[in-house]
Amino acid sequence: MPRPPAPAPGEPSTRDQILDVALDLFNTNGYDKTSLREIAERMGFSKAALYYHFKSKGDILLALHMRLHELGVEEFDDFDAAVVDPEKWGPLLDRAVDTILENRPLITLHTRNQAAFEALHESGHEIPDHDEQHDDLQARLTRLLTNPDVPLEHRVRLACALGAILSGLFFSGEVFSDVPADELGRYLRGAVGDLVAPITARPAKRRAARG
Repeated sequence: MPRPPAPAPGEPSTRDQILDVALDLFNTNGYDKTSLREIAERMGFSKAALYYHFKSKGDILLALHMRLHELGVEEFDDFDAAVVDPEKWGPLLDRAVDTILENRPLITLHTRNQAAFEALHESGHEIPDHDEQHDDLQARLTRLLTNPDVPLEHRVRLACALGAILSGLFFSGEVFSDVPADELGRYLRGAVGDLVAPITARPAKRRAARG
């Protein structure tokens, strides 16, 4: 099987470039109406060379799905350690919003091609460790929101804030797709900030009282 040309130094890997091209085509034309040949032609090499990295269009779609899943895993790395300290919530939630805004095309893919994802799931397509990572993410979220060291009110407000971010994540890909990123980010941060402000402001007030 022919190997696709290697990328220039400093450029994304060929595999990542294929995913970027496929993401653009899937969002523009729809997953069902995009062929492997179109992806290969946009990359500038043959369909046979494309098979070096992906055996099917479904494999490409699942790889794009994993990109979104991995973003969620990364965001919870720091939340695990910071949940007991509300003063750290603001920067972490802001970063989560930034992640959403930076990955709007990936989110659009999921909102516009849900039927394709469901069909792949039913067909038995799998990516190694996907189920394990998904279960780990759910377990970490549950651990985060049931931590007895964190007052119940804090956990409820954090759960609502995370829910607002997740809603913004999916709606930003379709309903708010025509809203500029900076404007959408401003309103999303405002909504999330309103949910956690009563908690995150209290440590500062206590320090002021002690001073």
